[in-house]
Amino acid sequence: DVTETEEREAQAKQEEQIMKEQELSNLLHEKRYLKALGLAISLDRPHTVLMVIKAILKETDGRKHLEENIVRLRKDQKEAVLTFLVTWNTNSRNCHEAQAVVETLLKHEAPDSLLQYSGIKSAVESLLPYT
Repeated sequence: DVTETEEREAQAKQEEQIMKEQELSNLLHEKRYLKALGLAISLDRPHTVLMVIKAILKETDGRKHLEENIVRLRKDQKEAVLTFLVTWNTNSRNCHEAQAVVETLLKHEAPDSLLQYSGIKSAVESLLPYT
């Protein structure tokens, strides 16, 4: 009978998810934004990533801090943020944050490296009408 094993695995996954969410909350409270961004991206939480970006932008010199944090993300994390911001850009409440991230990516990434991002073509096509 594998039911018990499956239940234990499901419970372990749920406990791990709760621990990660608590860690994310602590990171935000401690203003450790880079780790918070990385964790929110790994949890595949676009809304949480947006909340982290909004928190960064509310800080003094928010744009500068945003640039510092976005630049330090790995390529796969930047790709994830790019897919998230396509959706954010369609909403007038979140478009400013999306544009701030787009600006940072365009400033700090070479065009050739941006072309290597997975989904860049569809992202640009989706961004153009709202930008």
